[in-house]
Amino acid sequence: MTVGTRRPGRHPARTHRTLLTGLLAAVLGAATATAAVPVRASAHGDVAGSVAVIVQCQQATTAAVARFVERAGGRVTARLSATDTVLATVPAARLSLLRSAPGVRAVTLDARVHLSGNTWTPDGDPFSMYKVDTISGAIAAFAKEDANHQKLTGKGIGVALLDSGVSPVKGLDGTGKVVNGPDLSFESQSANLRHLDTFGHGTHMAGIIAGRDPEVNAGKENDNKHFVGMAPDATLISVKVAASDGAVDVSQVIAGIDWVVTHRADPGLNIRVLNLSFGTDSVQDERLDPLSHAVESAWRNGIVVVVAAGNDGVAQTRMSMPAANPYVLAVGAADSNSTDGKADDLVTSFSTGGNATRHPDLLALGRSIASLRDPNSYIDTAFPTGLIATDPDQRYFRGSGTSQATAVVSGAAALLLQQRPTLNPDQVKRLLTSTTAKLDATKSPLSLNTQSQGAGELDLQKALDAATPANTPQTWAASSGTGTLEGSRGTAFVLDPGTGNELHGERDIMGQAWNANTWSARASAGTAWSGGTWNSRVWAGTGFTGTTWNAVTWTGTDWSGNQWSDQGGNNATWSNGAWTGRSWTGRSWTGRSWTDGYWSTAGWR
Repeated sequence: MTVGTRRPGRHPARTHRTLLTGLLAAVLGAATATAAVPVRASAHGDVAGSVAVIVQCQQATTAAVARFVERAGGRVTARLSATDTVLATVPAARLSLLRSAPGVRAVTLDARVHLSGNTWTPDGDPFSMYKVDTISGAIAAFAKEDANHQKLTGKGIGVALLDSGVSPVKGLDGTGKVVNGPDLSFESQSANLRHLDTFGHGTHMAGIIAGRDPEVNAGKENDNKHFVGMAPDATLISVKVAASDGAVDVSQVIAGIDWVVTHRADPGLNIRVLNLSFGTDSVQDERLDPLSHAVESAWRNGIVVVVAAGNDGVAQTRMSMPAANPYVLAVGAADSNSTDGKADDLVTSFSTGGNATRHPDLLALGRSIASLRDPNSYIDTAFPTGLIATDPDQRYFRGSGTSQATAVVSGAAALLLQQRPTLNPDQVKRLLTSTTAKLDATKSPLSLNTQSQGAGELDLQKALDAATPANTPQTWAASSGTGTLEGSRGTAFVLDPGTGNELHGERDIMGQAWNANTWSARASAGTAWSGGTWNSRVWAGTGFTGTTWNAVTWTGTDWSGNQWSDQGGNNATWSNGAWTGRSWTGRSWTGRSWTDGYWSTAGWR
C-alpha cells in the first residue's frame, strides 16, 4: 500500500467502491443486504455462450447500464447502486460492445464461476499458508509450549493491523478473533461500509497473521487441509484507515498508529505487535518525518513494529517511509522457488533493496501467497486472475509483495512473544535477525546484494530455540517528528473529486492545523489520543461497545464542518453529509505490475 494518491494518475471521477456481497452477504445479513438492489431477471433467460461479468459503472449510471445489458441480450443478477456496480451474465460475443457502452468504466469476468483443472488443495500448493507455515517455522512452533504449558499459537498477544479493515470471511469470523478499533477511513461515515474491508488488502493480511478455519481444533494447527495463519490464536486489532479506492492521507495513518499506542494496554488487547503494510515516498529525513516518529514512539512504548520494506525493486536504494526508520523491523520478500526448503530460496525482484545505511532487516516469503479472499472487494473484482480458480470453495486469492512478507513476520513475532512475554522490541528484532537463513548466493544471484536480503530469511524455529539476547537497546539517533506532514506525504495526496483540490500543507483531513512540536511530545508519551479526540478534533467515539460479527467495536462518530486549504489558497469545505465515503478518491492501491499471472502489484506494499 502506498499512502495517498499519486498526482500523475489521479482522476476527478470517483474510483470504484465495492460492498461485500455473495458469500459474505450471508454473514453480514442486513448490514449489506440493503445495498444490493433486487433486479427482475430478463424474460429471455440466460443465453448460450454467456459469461458472468462484473461491470464497474460511472457514478449514478447503474440503472442505465443495467438496461443496456438486457438490450444486449444479457441478464442482470444484481445492481449495487451504492458501489456503482452491476453483476450480470452476457453473451461472450457482446463483451466488447458492453465495454464501450455509455457509463461503463470496466468489465471484468466474474472468476468465481470458472473452475478448471484439478481441485486445489492447500498441501499441494507451494504458496499456500500451510507451506508458508512450514517453511517459516510456524508448524514447528505449534508443537512447542509457553511457560504455562500452552501451545504456541499467539494466544494472549494482540497484533494491531493498520490497513483497509478486516471482513468476516471464513477463517476470520470466530468470536474474539477480531477487535475493531476506530475506523479512521473516509468510509467511516457510511454505516454499511464502516470497519469492513472494501479493498481486500487488510483481509488478506489478517489471514496470514492470524487466520484459523473453524474445523481446526486446538492442538491441531498443523492441519494441511484447512487454513491456518502464522499465529492463529492471536487477537487482531483492526484499525481501518484506507477506503476501497485507497484514499488515505498520512494524517489518518499517524492517527491510527497513535491510537494503537494509547490503547495498547486496554483490557483484552495487549497490543505487542503492529503490522504496517504501507509506505510513502517521504522527501524528508527519518529523524524529522512525523510518520517515522509515530512508529518509533510505538517501538519505544513496547510495540514491535513490523513494516514492509517496499516493492520498488532490488535496485531501489531508498526505503519507503516508515521502513526507513532504523528502529523498526523492515521486511523484504523472498520466493520459495516452489520447494519446501530454504536452500534454493530467492530474493524477489520486486523487493526494495535499500542501501548500506538502511535496507531490509530480514526477508520472509512474499510471492504468490494464497490467503483469504474478500469477495467483491476492489482487488477481487479488479484482479480476477488472483483468484485460485481450481479451489472448489473459491476462498483464496494470491498476492505478492513485501506486504505479505510483513504479515508473516508479524505472526512470527506474536508466537515469540507468547513464548517469552518479557521480551522488548529490540530483543525480538535481535532474535529474529540473528537466527535467519542466509540465502545461497550461488543459487540466487540477487543474494549477492547483501543489502536486499538483510540478515537473511526468517527461521522462526531457530529463533524460538535461541537463548534470550541481552537487553541491549538500539542506539540510532532518536527522531523528533518535527518535520512536515507535506514532506511525509511525498508525492501522494488525497483529493476532492468534485473540485479536484488536493489536501496540501500542515493540516490533517479534519482541516485542523498541525503543530509538530505539540504532537510529537504526545506521541512519544503515548497520550496523543484522549477519548475520541486526536490533534484537538473528534475523530472517533469514546470507547468499545457491542459486537459486530462477533467483534468488539470502537464506536464511530460523525465528521462535520471540516475544512482544509490547498496550496493555491482555494478552500474545500465539508459539512453535514459531505463525508459519506464518496467525497474522496485515490489511485495509490492500484496495480503496477504482474508476475506469473498472479497479482503482485508494485503499489501494494
